[in-house]
Amino acid sequence: MTTSPHAYAIGVDYGTNSVRALVVDVRNGAEIGTGVFGYPSGDLGVLLDVRDPNLARQHPGDYLEGFVASVRLALAEAALNPEFNVARVMGIGVDTTGSSPMPTNAEGIPLGMTPEFRHHLDAQCWLWKDHTSFAEAAEITQLARQMGRPYLDRCGGTYSSEWFWAKILHCARVAPEVFAAATSWIELADFVPAAITGNLAPDQIVRSICAAGHKAMFADDPTGWGGLPDAEFLAALDPRLAELRGRLYSRAVPSDVLAGRLTEEYAAMTGLPAGTPVAAGAFDAHHGAVGVGLRPGTLVKIMGTSSCDITVVEGLANVPQVPGLCGVVPGSVLPGDVGLEAGQSAVGDLFAWFVRELAPPEVAGADSYAKLSEAATALAPGESGLLALDWNNGNRCVLVDPLLSGLLIGQTLRTTAPEIFRALIEATAFGSLMIIERIEECGVKIDEVVVCGGIAEKSPLTMGVYADVLNRPIRTSRSAQTCALGAAVFGAVVGGAHATTAEAQSAMTGLKPDAVVPNPERVATYRQLFELYRQLHDAFGVAGAEVPLAGLMKELLAIRRAVRGA
Repeated sequence: MTTSPHAYAIGVDYGTNSVRALVVDVRNGAEIGTGVFGYPSGDLGVLLDVRDPNLARQHPGDYLEGFVASVRLALAEAALNPEFNVARVMGIGVDTTGSSPMPTNAEGIPLGMTPEFRHHLDAQCWLWKDHTSFAEAAEITQLARQMGRPYLDRCGGTYSSEWFWAKILHCARVAPEVFAAATSWIELADFVPAAITGNLAPDQIVRSICAAGHKAMFADDPTGWGGLPDAEFLAALDPRLAELRGRLYSRAVPSDVLAGRLTEEYAAMTGLPAGTPVAAGAFDAHHGAVGVGLRPGTLVKIMGTSSCDITVVEGLANVPQVPGLCGVVPGSVLPGDVGLEAGQSAVGDLFAWFVRELAPPEVAGADSYAKLSEAATALAPGESGLLALDWNNGNRCVLVDPLLSGLLIGQTLRTTAPEIFRALIEATAFGSLMIIERIEECGVKIDEVVVCGGIAEKSPLTMGVYADVLNRPIRTSRSAQTCALGAAVFGAVVGGAHATTAEAQSAMTGLKPDAVVPNPERVATYRQLFELYRQLHDAFGVAGAEVPLAGLMKELLAIRRAVRGA
């Protein structure tokens, strides 16, 4: 370790609606300054189209404005600490949403920042939750199987509408003028480090293995296929994709690699020293797992509007195939291990939808969550007789199908809002257990679950349900800003404050001392309910599955009677 006293790193975390900068003491992980900037364009930063509910874009200029504003705010707060010295900021790390690609011109400037395309929705950043490309995703999946290509082996067997190639192919079809004007495409995770280091030219950009491997079917390791999908495959989708391939990249790196050094321009705007090292970017959930202190055997759940589940397999040689996961990629989370990513498309969004649209007047208002949670906490598992499917925004894992929708079964004329609220929480926990079981079926053991994000911090009810459903202790990250903290870990590494990622994690991350422990009685009831959830999951989500459902309602009623003692 080369750290001298009072050295710091900055983590910059780009979320769906805002960007957060965090100043961290690299000796102990103390967070001494934070700044948040809400994206000014669109609806809470998201550009929408009333004609298409699947569309979600963002203006690229918001990201650069957000970097400057959030870093300045974080430094101003850090400056209140008498030990802080901005000259001792050793490095910067960046994480973002993804897959969030954008078209760029020959200079690497996003087309959405040029006068010609400033107001063209298809020239903006295609935000991670844009689902307009579902037909293209299905086409990519079908063609890979038809041509016998291995490209789906590491992304769960099914390509997603949220990912890189589907979005680019859709752009080529619906906005050919944008596609024709684009020299290249860049992920948000690569754009920010490139922009602030002056390395935006397409042939200079340092590309993230996290973005490339999980979303763009890139694999250049010894057991991979030499990088991006081959030109013949891309030409079969659209000849224009084959032409684009040569203007993208052939190398991608983990986040302990230097992306460049802060330019004089951004140093002047932020107050940071020019030349400050900047790490290669990655996706928010992956850096969040690093900020928790992820190690093999642990599953980290980053729980917010959606959830992302991250674990790792030790070493780089063992690359398992896990159908239904978002990606299995060497070096994508921890540089020396294989990263596994899964997730659910609606968690906090699902709870918010219910409170916003369906909560009755007696619980409406600013404290509606608290009222519903208090009432739902008093209920025992199975007491309501309800069972839900958590697919209100499609299914990300393990079915990888954005065209699925939610379901609530077991309602009676006496069903209450707290009962439904609890059933929705339970449904997300059951969906999480489906993911864990799939991972373990493929030989990756999950011993403990660590959670972070707003829900983990604010909802004891949810954490209790998850502990009982997953039948594993649930621990919570010490930091409430784990994604930014993970980014700061890599800033510390590229800045030389720590020699390795593991060393930086040991010094800068940690967990809260208390764990939520499963209740054996509740575990038993939830196991019964989970088997019924699995029936619904397969009946409505698995093509060709023959799952008889005639007795399911009666089984729910039987569980309810047993729980109520009636």
